[in-house]
Formats: sequence, C-alpha cells, structure tokens
Amino acid sequence: MSNSLNSTLLLTILLAIGLFFFLRASSKDRTTIVEVSSSQKPLEVLNGLCEWLNLRGWEQTGGDFEKRILIFKGQVVSSKFLAIFLGFLGGFGSCALGLVIIQLYPKLSWWPILLGFIGGPLSGLVYFKKSAREEKFELRLMNENENDSTLMRLRAHRDELISLENELGEKLKLKSDGSLFKTPI
Repeated sequence: MSNSLNSTLLLTILLAIGLFFFLRASSKDRTTIVEVSSSQKPLEVLNGLCEWLNLRGWEQTGGDFEKRILIFKGQVVSSKFLAIFLGFLGGFGSCALGLVIIQLYPKLSWWPILLGFIGGPLSGLVYFKKSAREEKFELRLMNENENDSTLMRLRAHRDELISLENELGEKLKLKSDGSLFKTPI
C-alpha cells in the first residue's frame, strides 16, 4: 500500500470520526443551572419571565407552590436544512471511503461506492431523530420575602438561558455571575 493511500485512508477515517462526534454533539443535553437576581419585586420578574417564555412557545405544565417552583416544557424541533446537509456530507464521506476501499481492494469492483447510499441517509436520520426532543425550563424563587429583590435559580438549556439574559437582562434588571457567556475552553 502506498503512502498516498495510507494518508487518504487516514483522512477519510478522520472525516467519519468528525461526523460521528458532530452528530453526537448535536443531541447532547446542555441543561445548565444558574442563579439570577434582580432588584425588581418577584411578582414583576415572574410575570415578565412567564410572558417571555409563553411568547417563545414554552407551555407551563406544573409547579409546586410550597417549593416555589414553576415548570415549563417546550419541544425542540430538528433543522430540516441541517439534516439534509448532514445527509449530503455523510453520503460524500461514505463515497470517499468507498473509493479508498476500491483502491485498496480492486477486486471489489465498484460496490464500495454504494456506502454513500447508506452513510448519507443514515447520518441525516440520526441527526433528525436525536435532535428533536422535549426540554424543560424550571424556575425556582429562592427568596422568602415578596417585597425585597428577587433571587431565582433557573434550570434550562444553556442557549435558552443566554437568550433570556440577552433579551430580558435590562428590562427586568437581571444579574448573574456571567458564567453563561464563558466558554469551557
């Protein structure tokens, strides 16, 4: 086997590994807990948050008055464009792997190219199925006094919490430790 075939095979395998980890990351749970405070009264903040969540498609499904918890649920839908794009990438990557296999084992004729008909639809389908899921947004009021400032613990998807802080931060005078805007790297 020549050096060019070795390097091509290695790069093709790395391409497949990269696609696998991208598909895995697209369906990873990114639920985060953050404590948020506001100088406004709890009722004003809760009304603003509930209104904002309802506008974004969240539905209040429960809560516990004694524990001061509100629970919202929402459905995350898969991107059809991204599923099709990943299908094409998976198909082209599988065809590339088939071409490398043909070079290594010429007796197989053109059959390994048919890997594209498996890898393409499979990668699009895996993304489409795994990324569509139901998510929860839990809000817990931490302070006991209704007349003071507000202290809440929010548990939701990281992107939803970032949107909340960006869109309602000034309006409701929300403050957090800023950890949502820091990357783990």
